Amino acid sequence: MASKEVVAEIPTFIKVFSDGSVERPRQTPLVPPSNPDPITKVFSKDVIISENPAISARLYLPTLEKENDKKVPILVYFHGGGFFFESAFSQLYHHHFNTFVSHTNCIVVSVEYRLAPEHPLPACYHDCWHALTSVASDNADPWLLHHGDFNRVFIGGDSAGGNITHNVALRAGREALPGGVKIAGAILSQPYFCSSDLFGSETAAEHEQSMPYVTWTFVYPSAPGGIDNPMINPVGPGAPSLAGLGCSKMIVCVAGDDKIVGERGVWYYDAVKKSGWHGELQLFEENGEDHIYHILHPQSEKAIKLFKRLGLFLHDQ
Repeated sequence: MASKEVVAEIPTFIKVFSDGSVERPRQTPLVPPSNPDPITKVFSKDVIISENPAISARLYLPTLEKENDKKVPILVYFHGGGFFFESAFSQLYHHHFNTFVSHTNCIVVSVEYRLAPEHPLPACYHDCWHALTSVASDNADPWLLHHGDFNRVFIGGDSAGGNITHNVALRAGREALPGGVKIAGAILSQPYFCSSDLFGSETAAEHEQSMPYVTWTFVYPSAPGGIDNPMINPVGPGAPSLAGLGCSKMIVCVAGDDKIVGERGVWYYDAVKKSGWHGELQLFEENGEDHIYHILHPQSEKAIKLFKRLGLFLHDQ
């Protein structure tokens, strides 16, 4: 019997073996939806968006007053995890969204997209666009049709999901969504970007060994332009103008002690600001916090502070 050898890995995060199997040591357990969550009273359920390719989602519905038929914003969300781990069905994101939805009073569609390396990029970008078009379609889930405000459809994500949000927003600037639905706004939380050029406190000696650099070459080894591919470097050679972002407003959320993506969120915010984009651009900075602090500790004081700010972003017209 042939020995099973490691052929590729990002230490402590993922191993790919010679027989094609994959291990993800840091993947948090998958959990079922709640009906409702005993603490927040948020309801959730899982839906299939597409059989081929395999795309699904977990929907979250806030507690709604029976006598109040006012519709609430819809947030189509793309989870983080470097494009290669985590899940819309994981304990980590389930706990986060139960708290998030209870503070923001919106419907969340948390997308389960295909992961690398089994499905190398750009598969996830296509999956997430497909999910967004399904939300905007006439046969959207009844929770959306009965309780969702299709004049307030937002997209958002953290880390790699923030990167996906950017790329979906650019595509929305080129392609129409079904039914004339427009993206009201985009939320990018500690978004994952990179480039061959250094920014902020990055050093040349460490750059090619950094997590963003290593991850990109792992999840998209055939990327034209490598680390300067427009999907990871939005201001690189051949990148489409950020003035074409297809949403009305955007908030970029960064953490002052972010050890994963560093200051790239501010870099992206500055690039959008200088691009000539006509939307409303906001920056939310939280000092003293690390990467995805609000996902890891959704009931912390600073996470709830962020949720309240995002609630205003979602509801403000």
